[in-house]
Amino acid sequence: MNIANTKLPGVLDITRQTFKDDRGFFREVFHLDELEAAIGKQFHPLQMNHSRSLPGVIRALHAERWNKLIYPVSGNMLAVLVDIRPDSPTFGQTEKITFDESNRHALYIPVGVANSICVLGDRPVEYVYLVDAYYTGKDTTAVAWDDPELAIDWPISNPIISERDKNNPTLKQLFPEKFK
Repeated sequence: MNIANTKLPGVLDITRQTFKDDRGFFREVFHLDELEAAIGKQFHPLQMNHSRSLPGVIRALHAERWNKLIYPVSGNMLAVLVDIRPDSPTFGQTEKITFDESNRHALYIPVGVANSICVLGDRPVEYVYLVDAYYTGKDTTAVAWDDPELAIDWPISNPIISERDKNNPTLKQLFPEKFK
């Protein structure tokens, strides 16, 4: 297993060995003890979610009140992460990580890092994620996918965006004190 830091503190890119043969393949996605050693604290998943997104979709930038381990199962996608932790030295910085059929890995995303996925290609993307808190519907901070301050270069044009995400505030609107 390889656990690599990204430029955003606490965000980890986790790669594990794949064993292939004539039947297909086998891959362990993560080991709890190894993940906890890497993050330096306990991670107790309470909920597992499964998401499917169609070609052309951008699921906009959401930072939940939970730590999350995501694992894309099929399709090609770009994960875009934004540090929205006000006290972080990388506040407002972005990170992009591409997942495709030849590059399956997992991401650990801590509380306060907004994450988004953009479906690449003409096939849907499916991914599962473990979270260490229950979803309540009131525990998300969202940022505009097209925030001019972030200037994210999305690799698709005319994306499909949910009505909710079309109306998300910019980072400057959420944290005006950080832009004085």
